[in-house]
Amino acid sequence: MDESCDKISSNLPIADPYILNYDGTYYAYGTRGNGFEVYISDDLKHWKRGEKLALSPKDSWGTKWYWAPEVYYVKSKNKFYMFYSVDEHICVATSDSPEGPFVQDKKEPIWDEKSIDTSLFIDDDGTPYLYFVRFTGGNVIWVAEMKSDLKSIKKKTLKQCISAEDGWETVRDRVAEGPSILKRNGMYYLIYSANHYQSQDYAVGYATATSPLGPWKKYTGNPILRRDQKVASGLFGTGHGAPFVCNDGSYKYIFHAHWSESKVAPRTSFIADFTFADDGSISIGGELIRPEVVK
Repeated sequence: MDESCDKISSNLPIADPYILNYDGTYYAYGTRGNGFEVYISDDLKHWKRGEKLALSPKDSWGTKWYWAPEVYYVKSKNKFYMFYSVDEHICVATSDSPEGPFVQDKKEPIWDEKSIDTSLFIDDDGTPYLYFVRFTGGNVIWVAEMKSDLKSIKKKTLKQCISAEDGWETVRDRVAEGPSILKRNGMYYLIYSANHYQSQDYAVGYATATSPLGPWKKYTGNPILRRDQKVASGLFGTGHGAPFVCNDGSYKYIFHAHWSESKVAPRTSFIADFTFADDGSISIGGELIRPEVVK
């Protein structure tokens, strides 16, 4: 969905947001029109838009629906990898800089089947996994091992992870999407969003497993982020974000929300604390950061 708007705003104007922390600088990417912008910050509050698109449509397969970019620095390859969706297919492009330009060596999707919402996870043993959404009875989160080039998947390893079944997940449509993966103390955490993104009850939950391939057990306290919770007070349609590590070693979570109670777009992004309790459970809360774009 095109999130551009004529209204001038100091808000961080991206949906499906993602933050890369590289060398102490934060880089934010998200859904907004064709191609992808990058926003840069050293304090998470004040952001400056990159001078050029991080990924231009001319450097990618596809023509429309540029959604949900995530960028990773892969040390073994000394490259930045951007995983994203376009024309409801999943793609990957590379760059020598987090600001881009990201370019596809071959202008083609990762595989032929319609899919969206990619998230890369490389385990401690170096095995790469790609989590993404397939349209298999609604929006359903799947995983597959990636080949060593990080540009294709091993189809025989495909496994289903999460489908929308619980009451909080099915307020509007059967949608589980926006996956993110963390590993902590030997436990794998899959953070995801559920409900149609246009629903005011779009929300975030998580599941855990002892293997990156599952099986996944949903947290009984889900959702951990929704409009009726303190950190989201006054916000609607909160979700499709990603956790990231701050310069002080703590975690935070960036997510988007609707423009207002009566208007979905343009969606804007916010940042909250992402905390692990002693029992390993996750909460999203604390003092909300409302990012501002400065010139």
